[in-house]
Amino acid sequence: MRTASDGLMPVVAVQRGGPLPLHRQICDGLRAAILRQELRPGQRVPSSRSLAADLGVSRIPVLDAYAQLLAEGYFEARAGAGTFVSSTLPEITGAYGAPLAPPPPARRRLARRATLVPNYERAPWRMGWGPFGLHQSAVDHLPFAVWGRLALRHARNPRAGALQQLNPLGLPRLRETLCTYLRTARGVRCEPGQIMIVGGSQHGLDLIARVLCDSGAPVWIEEPGYWLARNVFLASGCRLVPVPVDQEGLDVAAGLRLCPKPRLVYVTPSHQFPLGAIMSATRRMQLLAWAQRAGAWIVEDDYDSEYCYGTQPVPSLQGLDAGARVLYVGTFSKVLFPALRLGYVVFPPDLLDRFLAVRHAMDICPPYFNQEVLADFIADGHFARHIQRMRARYRERRATLVAALRAAFGDRIELHGAETGLHLPVTFAAARGFDDVALATAAAQQGLWLWPLSPASLGRARRQGFILGFGSSSTREIPAAVQQLQRLLAFA
Repeated sequence: MRTASDGLMPVVAVQRGGPLPLHRQICDGLRAAILRQELRPGQRVPSSRSLAADLGVSRIPVLDAYAQLLAEGYFEARAGAGTFVSSTLPEITGAYGAPLAPPPPARRRLARRATLVPNYERAPWRMGWGPFGLHQSAVDHLPFAVWGRLALRHARNPRAGALQQLNPLGLPRLRETLCTYLRTARGVRCEPGQIMIVGGSQHGLDLIARVLCDSGAPVWIEEPGYWLARNVFLASGCRLVPVPVDQEGLDVAAGLRLCPKPRLVYVTPSHQFPLGAIMSATRRMQLLAWAQRAGAWIVEDDYDSEYCYGTQPVPSLQGLDAGARVLYVGTFSKVLFPALRLGYVVFPPDLLDRFLAVRHAMDICPPYFNQEVLADFIADGHFARHIQRMRARYRERRATLVAALRAAFGDRIELHGAETGLHLPVTFAAARGFDDVALATAAAQQGLWLWPLSPASLGRARRQGFILGFGSSSTREIPAAVQQLQRLLAFA
């Protein structure tokens, strides 16, 4: 099967007027590339005409070089297909083929901030798609026909501005439609000039940390909380202060006892991750009043507030902020699909210059094509209709999951959080010797993608349980998955 590298050629240096004729230089260069494994057995090489044009020489020395390599057995010719590196060459070792041995680890110097972030863990519960998978949405119900039609329109007739405009804030048209949506649906107080389009919420958090946090700056994070946000602030060299959460959300009083003057507070007030609480009005007022007095920043991660089933979605914390201390972060990963990699940050107007400067230094501007498509998707009403349809579907899936868990475990299971979002945290109070990480690893071998709750905590007192996603599982699949979970835990 032809690979992506077929027909590509490593650099072959030729020197006109050198001591060796051109065909020898070309032949030696190609032979060395094979021995260095830059060209692999079975890989197609360019035609002699194409290589001659690339090297700026006549075709004759290239033909001579190819003939020599065919004779030596490094190349093979296939009728009607072209010239290939010989597929019968053995694995090459020795001076050319042996991989370079890395120097001892002590010589591999890294930036300190890179060593502060935990190694990326390819945990088994992250590897699958299906029952209980976290951060998974019902992508099979996306309006692909509409999205594809809009994408085709912009692919066939791209605007010149979308091809050449380099605005660090992002596409103006998308920011205008997004601004209208946020003011109406989330109670966010903003203008289009306060919105910056970013590559997902992680990108937005990284940008915020770069602009607002010096190395060593104390940062309140929720305990338990969102580990990817935690890693962003670790990578910036911040000092993390885990602040406990309860049924009212972040415990502001506990945070003040632990660290009275943090630089920044990271919260998920509309749907605390992972325990699912909605921050009470009292706690919201306490947090905003304290931030104004202390001159601290609040980062509001509003990652899935569109999906609220018991009541109407709770307005944003940012909408209550009279002192311009809240930076609002949102994403399209939950309402559309994660691979879209589009999110946004709404920041106070006086921070605009610094955010623009840092953004321009990082990646200049976000890619425009998907922004064009998304702007049309929102402006034409497809976005609002999609959310409305999916809210009803997810409400049904959550209710099915709750009923199945109650039927299987009775009062031995504790369900946490409000009726919102795309996941349900559960704990098992009666279980002894419960190891959620080990159980999640075993479950993955059976096709259940249970996310353990304990890694969401930094302290020693870690809750054992699971974070059950229900976004990608149909109401037909959920009862069987719960029965499988029941057998795995052997509580019944």
